[in-house]
This record gives sequence, structure tokens and C-alpha cells, in this order.
Amino acid sequence: MARRDYYNDPNAPAANSIAIAVSVFIQDEQGRILMIRRTDNDYYAIPGGQLELGETLSQAAVREVREETGIECEVTGLIGIYSNPNHVIAYDDGEVRQEFSICFRAKPLGGELRTSSESREVHWLEPGQLARLNVHPSIRLRLRHAQHVRTEPFFT
Repeated sequence: MARRDYYNDPNAPAANSIAIAVSVFIQDEQGRILMIRRTDNDYYAIPGGQLELGETLSQAAVREVREETGIECEVTGLIGIYSNPNHVIAYDDGEVRQEFSICFRAKPLGGELRTSSESREVHWLEPGQLARLNVHPSIRLRLRHAQHVRTEPFFT
């Protein structure tokens, strides 16, 4: 399903739904960051997706990383909670969803990089490589926040 992100855009359509989503920031032992290139909007992003009935938030995070990248991981912390009503995602079926995402920190446990129906590319990238990529501002915010190790999560 195609989607369009609106971020602080006065011409954005009004939200008509909200869903719980997770995103996951993972660095390997060399400090590289696990990134995907999404199939639905062509942005580079950290792995993530919607919580499914019957699973915990951390189970959703682990599942989404496995599904989108082939990497097994373990959730180790919380980076932040993001619920900006000025960030909406319009889908081609008429749904316009307000952002609500919980961003976790995780460590890789194994697996092999692979793409999926949601990820056209999967890479371990050096932090310095991120500046040249087409990354949505909401994901850049999470990446900035992930660089800070805090006892309290960020929230918007």
C-alpha cells in the first residue's frame, strides 16, 4: 500500500485514525546502524511497524526487525515515544493516520541481512553515511535521540 508522509505541513489531510507502532534502533559492535529503504515511500528508515493483537511492544519490535531485515535482536531499552499530531501518514485506501510510535534500542543477536516486501534495501551503515540518505524528518529525530543514552525517554 502506498503512503505519503506529511510533517508539519499545513496542507496535510486531517487524521482519521491512530495505531500503535514500534521502531527499532540497532547498532552492531562496529557502531554501524541497521537501516532499511522502505518499499512504500522510498525513504530510508530504521525497522518498524504496527503492533499486532496478542503481542507485547517488545515482541512487535523483534518481529518487525526480523521480518524487514532478517536480523534477530533483543530489545535493551526505550529511546522515546513519538505522537506528533502534525505528522500524519496518508494511505491510498483513504486512511490518514496520526503518528504514534514507540522507539526502542536493541542489540543484534544474529541472522543474515535480507530484504522483504517492506524493505527494498537493508544495510548496516556508518553513522556518517546517514546524512546523504533520503530519511524522513521523524526518523532523523529518532536517530538523533538514539545517539544520547539517557535514563529517561524522549517524548513528543
